[in-house]
Amino acid sequence: MSAAAPGAHPHLLANYGRVPITVVRGEGCWLIDDRGERYLDLVAGLAVCALGHAHPQIAEAIAAQARRLVHCSNLYHHEPAGELASELARRSGFARVFFCNSGTEANEAAIKLARKRAFRRGEPARTTILACTGSFHGRTFGALAATDNPRYHEGFGPLPGGFAFVAFNDVDALERALDESVAALIVEPVQGESGVHPATHEFLAAARRLCDERGALLVFDEIQCGMGRLGTTFAFETVGVRPDVVTMAKALANGLPIGAVLVDARCADALQPGDHGSTFGGSPVPCAAALAHLRLRDEWDVDGNVRSVGAMLRDGLAALAADYPTLLGEPRGVGMMLGVPARSVEDATRIADAARERRLLINVAGGGTLRFLPPLVLTEEEAREGLSRLRSAVEAVAS
Repeated sequence: MSAAAPGAHPHLLANYGRVPITVVRGEGCWLIDDRGERYLDLVAGLAVCALGHAHPQIAEAIAAQARRLVHCSNLYHHEPAGELASELARRSGFARVFFCNSGTEANEAAIKLARKRAFRRGEPARTTILACTGSFHGRTFGALAATDNPRYHEGFGPLPGGFAFVAFNDVDALERALDESVAALIVEPVQGESGVHPATHEFLAAARRLCDERGALLVFDEIQCGMGRLGTTFAFETVGVRPDVVTMAKALANGLPIGAVLVDARCADALQPGDHGSTFGGSPVPCAAALAHLRLRDEWDVDGNVRSVGAMLRDGLAALAADYPTLLGEPRGVGMMLGVPARSVEDATRIADAARERRLLINVAGGGTLRFLPPLVLTEEEAREGLSRLRSAVEAVAS
């Protein structure tokens, strides 16, 4: 066994490329390491900590629920899950909600729902799950089969069958690919892992029309781009196209594991008792955290902050790219889900490393893209500070 990297734990499976810092505490948009160094966090736990780290009201909701009931399984009803389902239904207009523990699990449930719906409708041959090139839907076998990235597939074959891909944002290709064998089209309104690529309105509108015409479900994977990241609670509100199913996770409980599938009334009876389940799905504590998150959104204009500070951040990234055109490309994205392509993966990694040396945390996504997923409560002052530290990092790499 090779020697562990500085700060690494020798008994953790080495399947993550962790950077050499050990985080011990979080405060709002800041993370503090074991040496007391403070880092401005523009990653937010990979789009998870929407309201920042260690939010006191969410922490109190977690503690209060843990004192009452931590777990009782889905053999019984309990109020946190029921109340959260009602809140999500009220806010989204969807009829039913299924809870699980992660985004990957939410996508697995959506895949099963789509196929079971076709089966119950007397269409057992309608089994294909159509996904897009550049997609990322998770790492379990079904979600992985819907993920268009050979690097994630390598060494795990054979993957499950019944999956196909269509060129992202290509309406003509979608016309050809979405036939009567397709149970569902799953698409990210903004692709995150491949480098922050928004879907066009034309593509999503065509997807809605074709799914209606040809009997397929339209599934929006809002796991990374939802829960306010684009400037509206749900990404479908920003893009102006309503799907049949929404999968969500990440930011919903502001740090606790939870996933959810929102299902339209016309397909809500597809999964019936015994068809699918989750031991921990919708447990009381993460549901209480999610409810606290939603209540806080009602008390403060999170969406307005995303739109205003996100625009400021994008303008700053555009100015930086204009000053270093041989190193950086034009920023992409919406709200506080932004990406800046670097000249190469190596350059992006060097910039991220240099930023970390300046106590700024950013992330490298597909294609050598610098990805920015800050807490949605990022202030203008913090955005300016982040841009200043980033500029210093880019200057160091460019010199």
